[in-house]
Amino acid sequence: MQKLYGTVVPIVTPLTEEDTIDVESLKNLVNHVIDGGLQCLYPCGTTGEMMYLTVEERKQVAEVTVKEAAGRVPVFVHVGAWNLKDTIELAQHAEKIGADGIGVVTPAFYKLSDQGLVDFYVEVAHSVSEDFPVYMYAIPQNAINDVNATVCEEVAKQCPNVLGIKYSYPDFTKLQQFMMVKDQTFSVLVGPDHLFEAVCAVGGDGVVSGNAMIVREHYVAIWDAVQKKDYDMATKYQRRTNILNATMCEINNIAAYKVILKEEGIIKTTKMRRPMENLTLEQEKALLYRMRELDYKKVLV
Repeated sequence: MQKLYGTVVPIVTPLTEEDTIDVESLKNLVNHVIDGGLQCLYPCGTTGEMMYLTVEERKQVAEVTVKEAAGRVPVFVHVGAWNLKDTIELAQHAEKIGADGIGVVTPAFYKLSDQGLVDFYVEVAHSVSEDFPVYMYAIPQNAINDVNATVCEEVAKQCPNVLGIKYSYPDFTKLQQFMMVKDQTFSVLVGPDHLFEAVCAVGGDGVVSGNAMIVREHYVAIWDAVQKKDYDMATKYQRRTNILNATMCEINNIAAYKVILKEEGIIKTTKMRRPMENLTLEQEKALLYRMRELDYKKVLV
C-alpha cells in the first residue's frame, strides 16, 4: 500500500470572488507543487479550509486534484468532517475517484474517550477497501481531541489499511512513541515544519507542510539532504526555512499563502472562506516586502 513520504503539501483551496471553487487556479496550484519537485499532495486539509467547505465542494476539490495530478505524485485526500456520516461519504468518494489514500482528522469540538476515538477510526477505515491506505491525523490545538500511541496501536491492529499518522503538535517524545506502533512500521509525518529534519533523522517519513507551496526549493533541499544523511546541510536548510516560515505564519499562514500565490500568478484571488480572515492590504504589502527582503526563493544565504 502507498505511504506518504517526503514533503506532503496540504494545498490551499483557491476561491473565486463569487466564493466558489476556482478550478483553473486549483489546477495551476497542483502543477506548481508537482513541478517544484515535492512528493505528495494533500487536498482539503486544514490549510485547505476543509471545515468551512461543503461536502460537495470537498468532492470537487478532490476530483480536480486527482485528475490533474494524473498519477505523477500520490494524492491523499483529507476526509475528516464534522460528523461520521460525512467523513465516510468523503472517504468512499476519495477511493472511488482514484485517490491514493485518505487522511482523517480526529473528531472536533466534543471531547471523546480513547475508546471513542478507536471506534471512530475503525469505522472509517472499514468503510473503504481493506487495501485502501488511511492515515490518522491529530491536531489537538484545533480539534480538541488528541490521540496517543495506544489508540494508534489498537486502530492499526483492527485495520491493516491504517498505515500511519500525521501529527501536528510539536511533541517530539510522542512522535517517537508513534514510531514504535505496529512493530515500528507505523508511518509518522510531522505537521510543525521546524521538526521536518529532526523527525526524519530518527525514523519519521516526512512533513506535511503548507509553507512548502511557497518555498518549494527549500523543502526539496531538506529532503535531498536527509535522503543522503547529510545532516549538516539539512540543518542549514532547515534553519533558513524556519526563518521564512516564521514570516509567513506570523499573522495568518493560510491567508499569507494565498497572497504570495496570487502575487506569483498561481491563483487568481486571495479570497478566504468566511469566517476565515483575509490579510489587510497593509499586511499584504508588509508580507511581500519582508519575503522579498529575505530573498525567499534563494535556498541558502
